Amino acid sequence: MAKLYFYYSSMNAGKSTILLQSSYNYRERGMQTLILSPELDDRFQVGKVTSRIGIEADALTFTISDNLLKMVLRVSEQDKIACVLVDEAQFLTESQVRQLSDLCDDHNIPVLAYGLRTDFRGELFEGSQHLLAWADSLVEVKTICHCGSKATMVLRIDADGRAIKDGRQVQIGGNERYLSVCRRHFKAGVPSADSEPHSGSSEDLLF
Repeated sequence: MAKLYFYYSSMNAGKSTILLQSSYNYRERGMQTLILSPELDDRFQVGKVTSRIGIEADALTFTISDNLLKMVLRVSEQDKIACVLVDEAQFLTESQVRQLSDLCDDHNIPVLAYGLRTDFRGELFEGSQHLLAWADSLVEVKTICHCGSKATMVLRIDADGRAIKDGRQVQIGGNERYLSVCRRHFKAGVPSADSEPHSGSSEDLLF
């Protein structure tokens, strides 16, 4: 039976790069993939998944009202889909996570979902919450805080680089708005090494 995978991390850990590489691996072997991307993520170009290292691929966009099961099966009628890959999976709804699990369970199509675990308040996104609960496989994609420790949290910052603690959960942005930090610096609201000198030992670098 096909499986539902959730690759999660904080910001800028390379999730989109891994997604694009996974899709390429399938296609290199003659198997068709379908990349899904939320319509609200317009940082680069709608209908594209773009990595920070400059590679990209076409994607089928969706909104929170779309039935992803029906979307995928409709595409698969024309060209059999071997794997579905979902970018920014934190923006999925509970129903959409269930629909993706139905693709695995009822149609034997594996689904690889990539997204953030928590928001800038340290709270789970709806999509991430249910992927963590229902995915067959959970994979952490690691990156580091400015102090060298593993970054597990996301800080939202203002135009002056100060941490923001309040606001609506979804606000699209990149490095100018979000930074990945360790839990200690998340709680302290310290976005950069300039804000607090690094005082950790070399053990901080160990994941």
